[in-house]
Amino acid sequence: MRIVSIDFETTGHVPGWRNDPWQLGIVEIVDGKVEKSTKREYFFKMDKDRPFSATVPGRWAQMRDVLAQSPEFMDVWPELAEILVGSKLVAHNAATERTILTRLAPLTPFGPWEDTLKLSRKYCKLPSYKLGDLIKALNLQDSLDSLFEGENRTWHDALYDACAGALLFCKMNPCCQQEFAF
Repeated sequence: MRIVSIDFETTGHVPGWRNDPWQLGIVEIVDGKVEKSTKREYFFKMDKDRPFSATVPGRWAQMRDVLAQSPEFMDVWPELAEILVGSKLVAHNAATERTILTRLAPLTPFGPWEDTLKLSRKYCKLPSYKLGDLIKALNLQDSLDSLFEGENRTWHDALYDACAGALLFCKMNPCCQQEFAF
């Protein structure tokens, strides 16, 4: 079964508006390892006057021109469906990604799901289970950075976070070829 790590970045909650995704990051885990060549990111159309929550992190403010010219989610849905439907989906706090996908494609069967937040709480005794804190604590930062050589990426970038989730999954899943030690 194909294993795909995903992450959405959204507009956040703004009174009178839906919490809409503006970026999706995807990477596959092949033969127990994060496969750099499968990295994909999608940006979704947002009108320039569309409000974002003031508490939403990420680079959305710098992306306004790109988002205004990006396709709607449903325009790329056929491509996404080929990747996501029938795959095991991995996400950090998977309820968020599951909620977004279910709202955007309500009749589509997604999953099974693996939640790296739940896995990390089960296998790691740490003071924080934030994605960045886990990557540091489990000594995965160099591996994550190697997936983005020459790119300026950081937390709350959907592709960066999807890759981080994939590395966590490989670290905590005995089926992967990463060493399982904490």
